[in-house]
Amino acid sequence: MIAKLSELGVTSEMAYAAGVASIGASVLSWVVSKKKEDAGTDRADRWGLFVGEWAPTFFALGIALRLEENK
Repeated sequence: MIAKLSELGVTSEMAYAAGVASIGASVLSWVVSKKKEDAGTDRADRWGLFVGEWAPTFFALGIALRLEENK
């Protein structure tokens, strides 16, 4: 899978950038949910955590892609 992603032009830098962006999106989704929904902090926390869980996946893909690039 990693070799295929690399063949398609996905670089480790792209994966790292997606990880950083997902951290920002996590904070943004928490703030928006907290202000726009009447469900309270619990729902905002769930949105923030849901989006925040993407970051480690993107960073892991970045590491795997970096290893593929260095082959």
